[in-house]
Amino acid sequence: MNDTLKVSIICGPVLKPQKMQLTSDPRRADRERRYKPPPPTSAPAEDLTTDYMNILGMVFSMCGLMMRLKWCAWTAVFCSSISFANSRVSDDTKQIVSSFMLSISAVVMSYLQNPAPMSPPWAALTT
Repeated sequence: MNDTLKVSIICGPVLKPQKMQLTSDPRRADRERRYKPPPPTSAPAEDLTTDYMNILGMVFSMCGLMMRLKWCAWTAVFCSSISFANSRVSDDTKQIVSSFMLSISAVVMSYLQNPAPMSPPWAALTT
């Protein structure tokens, strides 16, 4: 028996690959536009999340300190950590660290004045 005949009997018929023929290019040459990078003078849009969270952290810290609201103090820690996480190297680190420390001090002072666990703000509405 021939070797190719043995292979075709065991594996089935041997198919020869056919060349693919391209009929036409589906792209439209009249719609092509060359990429032009933006001019270097235009500055990218500045992300102000860091600044907003920094200000919110300071506001909530002051509310937590002055009104002895624990949820305000914890929200201040949350906002300050977001501000710290989104900060860039060029940002003012003293302001971010002072905001973070102010929020930590708001949490500490609110628990020193009243060590009871925090109740959610909506708990007073249900009683």
